Amino acid sequence: MTLEAERAVPVARAVAFRASRWRGPLAGAWRGLRKAPVSAWFGLSVIGGYLVVAVVAPLIAPYGEAQVVGNQYEAWSAQFPFGTDQLGRDLFTRLVYGARNTIGIAVLTTMLSFLLGGALGLLAAVLGGWIDQALGRLVDVLMAIPQLIFALMLLSIFGPSVKNLVLIIAVLDSTRVFRLSRAVGMNVAVMDFVEAAKLRGERLGWIMRRELLPNIMPPMVAEFGLRFCFVFLTISALSFLGLGIQPPTADWGSMVRENATLINYGDVTPLLPAGAIALLTVAVNCVVDWFIHQTSGLRDEH
Repeated sequence: MTLEAERAVPVARAVAFRASRWRGPLAGAWRGLRKAPVSAWFGLSVIGGYLVVAVVAPLIAPYGEAQVVGNQYEAWSAQFPFGTDQLGRDLFTRLVYGARNTIGIAVLTTMLSFLLGGALGLLAAVLGGWIDQALGRLVDVLMAIPQLIFALMLLSIFGPSVKNLVLIIAVLDSTRVFRLSRAVGMNVAVMDFVEAAKLRGERLGWIMRRELLPNIMPPMVAEFGLRFCFVFLTISALSFLGLGIQPPTADWGSMVRENATLINYGDVTPLLPAGAIALLTVAVNCVVDWFIHQTSGLRDEH
């Protein structure tokens, strides 16, 4: 065997080992998907379709997001499949761009709320004592005020920009994430392997990241889906009330408000963005229900 061949053997073994590490989880995920119920496949299909539309929105939309292309409230036609809005903008284009804006902001807000609430919840679970009490009482105060009313008040004070919208909703929604992560984290924090890590002198961040987080992932992932639905609906509600995503940015909640007058004339156009909101919410809940069933250890008896 030549020197080059001898050197290639360890590289080939390393590549094969890494491929086998990925092949196992992927094969397990595929087996789980094959056994998934129709509702889960429906939810995954809808979510996948929405994501595709959000990513390639400029390729699908026939006009610009805020481009005025016709008269006010034109009827459905070949040129305007869903008509035009109160300014003469194509509603099909607005729906397509609304998917990108509404879903993108909702995902970003949910991720930020989980980063904040999850980290503080695990911190309270590991440290306990006065830190746990202080964080718990702060969360209780924030949760005592209805979230939508609190968000409306804060947006009225600081202004309804996208930055303020994301930060305010993320902070308010992180209180729910804190309660869950603290509850499930405390069940793990008292186990022997966590105590052993503390005795070894492992740092707090390492214990939270390597000992607690992997053991609470199933309920946290399920909660992420539910939190996304609540954040998505909150953003849409705020936009409907005029304090969410601001024009000319396309948003499904504001589109319902802008075209609501058409309902008086028997036109179902305002129901299109409302239906898009409802369909995505139902789809995410179908996937979350299936995931909870898969990770809870429950199985059908047939």
